[in-house]
This record gives sequence, structure tokens and C-alpha cells, in this order.
Amino acid sequence: MVLQRVSLITIGAFNLPVLRTFYKSLGWEETEISSDTYAAFKTAGVILSLFPIEELAKDAGVSITQDVETFRGVTFAINVDHPEQVDTTIEEIRKAGGKILREPNDAFWGGRTAYFADPENNLWEIAWNPDSVFDERGAMIAF
Repeated sequence: MVLQRVSLITIGAFNLPVLRTFYKSLGWEETEISSDTYAAFKTAGVILSLFPIEELAKDAGVSITQDVETFRGVTFAINVDHPEQVDTTIEEIRKAGGKILREPNDAFWGGRTAYFADPENNLWEIAWNPDSVFDERGAMIAF
């Protein structure tokens, strides 16, 4: 059996200093395991890490076939506690230099949502789902 667990997500960074600065400008704190060549941010449920894309590809034994403009087919989400937090969070991201892809609006599934891209076009959703349940750390346990 494979453990049903996601503990770390790594984004392959084309420009690690730029991505590190962006996530720090959101108010996110790096963990003590960060270094000059690797950034790690503790979130409510997983560690988000940034690692040079060439090194990540080498570690995985694959070649890079994408560039910074390519959509990678993956999105990340920050789920919030109240619908108005979608709007206020997007404003904070706008101030930090994030590219707003979809302004906050009510979603067809009954929640509220918006999308932004970080400086390397990694896509993030800000969402409020009325059915979401979070544990004491703020990690989503049901939606």
C-alpha cells in the first residue's frame, strides 16, 4: 500500500531568486532547511519547495521540455475561510506582483474563486468553498 499523503511539493524554478522573493513578498516565511540553492516554505499542510529546474530534472532523470511561459498542467490552491478573503488575498497578491488571471467571482460550484500566476507562470487558485473543513493547523481535510 502507498501512503495516501502529500508532504512536499517542489516547483522547478527557472530563476530561484525571483521566485523566492515573490513568495517571501506574500509574507511567507522560509523554513530553516532553506539554503542559497533551495527554498522551502511551510504551509498548513505541506512544504512548498523551490529548486532550480535543471537540478530537479537531473535528480528525476528527465530532460526539460518546457520553458517559463509553458502551462505545466498543474495548479495549486490556497483555500480560505470566508468568501471575502478571496478578494482581499488577490489584492495582496496583486501588490506583491502576481499576475491576476481571473478576478474574484462566484463559482458555478457555489464558492468564490480567483486565479493568479507567480513570476514563472505557476498557476494558483484562491478559493472559498462553503463545504471545506480545516484541521487545527489550517490544512484542508474535506471539501
